[in-house]
Amino acid sequence: MTNLSIEGRLAPIARPVFGSRALRWLAYLGLCAAYLQGGLVKLSDFQGAIGEMHHFGLAPAPVFAVLVIVLELGASALILVGRLRWLGALALAGFTLLATLLALRFWELPAGQERFMAANSFFEHLGLVGGFLLVAWLDLQPSRAAD
Repeated sequence: MTNLSIEGRLAPIARPVFGSRALRWLAYLGLCAAYLQGGLVKLSDFQGAIGEMHHFGLAPAPVFAVLVIVLELGASALILVGRLRWLGALALAGFTLLATLLALRFWELPAGQERFMAANSFFEHLGLVGGFLLVAWLDLQPSRAAD
């Protein structure tokens, strides 16, 4: 009798579920959820989107609002549909990194709860950037190109 490692015993059980296309698509949807929600909210409340651009000092605010809406919805669609998924993932990674550096400057806040919350959000957003970079990397692998 062969003594298989824990990985050797668990992987065959997990692979059918966690290797499925359906679960992978749900993972993509989870990664894109905040961008889909953000883009749709900005689209339905364009004045609010302009106000958000003003808040962060982006001018001309209406142009930036349109660009952000198109980026959030368009890049998410690329990822979910699977066409140029790597490009959509890189676009959202770059956008998230820039937005994080602009909006979550925790190092400029005084010590306390607000700084703590901003620091947590900052590093959570870096996790999203990493997730999108992983999506792009996986999508560009030759064995995954047709997936």
